[in-house]
Amino acid sequence: MAAVLRYQAEGPVAQVRLDRPDVRNALDADLIEQLHSTFDRLADDPAIRAIVLSGEGKAFCGGADVAMMRESLELTREQNVAGGRAFSKMFRAIDRCPKPVVAKIHGAALGGGSGLVAVCDIAIAASDTVFGFTEVKLGIIPAVISPFVLSKIGASHARALFLTGERFDAKRAQAIGLVHEVVVGDTLDVAVERVVTEILSAGPSAIAAIKKLIARVRETAYDESLELTAEATAMQRVSPEGQEGLRAFLERRPPSWK
Repeated sequence: MAAVLRYQAEGPVAQVRLDRPDVRNALDADLIEQLHSTFDRLADDPAIRAIVLSGEGKAFCGGADVAMMRESLELTREQNVAGGRAFSKMFRAIDRCPKPVVAKIHGAALGGGSGLVAVCDIAIAASDTVFGFTEVKLGIIPAVISPFVLSKIGASHARALFLTGERFDAKRAQAIGLVHEVVVGDTLDVAVERVVTEILSAGPSAIAAIKKLIARVRETAYDESLELTAEATAMQRVSPEGQEGLRAFLERRPPSWK
């Protein structure tokens, strides 16, 4: 299997870079598998407290690989289903990673590339980035990414953008909630570093608990979430980290994790 993903740990921060710049970091079977396995590994690494996902070259991610789409013409329905499951599980691994994931987006994020943006916790884009759920232009549909995108931007914006397949700019991506911040290209690194610094000032187990809580609450009716949220609050307050954070605040000192 070709190495199509770069990984580097910079202290508590993992830099994960899509590394197929000659094809705008298009998602093929190897890249999908390597993303999935990398995020599974990072989820269990206690030394890592934040993950930055980016792309080498001129674009963040141009979507599905053309060669892979060409090969799909010869696949059976069952083989296409298996490929779709692998694609979905990769997105799920990023979406449910207990570490905060920051997307550093430039150039283009199209199709599955916009799906990657949707599963990151914090998305920061250069102002000249182009986005789009372009599958319909090829006569196919954004089915695998739809649960994650709908959760991020809602059904109204998904209807408008899924059905037209139109490309849109970073300003619109921010307006619909796909990205959180838009910056001039040469300040992208500075903006990402600022956000990572904020993450590192927060309690790591509290962050993991919050990510788990968000995922469960959005899938739960209120009566069930009432007990879920009360229990989660109590568990974190009595945890060693919760106790240390509260004591540090009251004693006007930095907590131990800073």
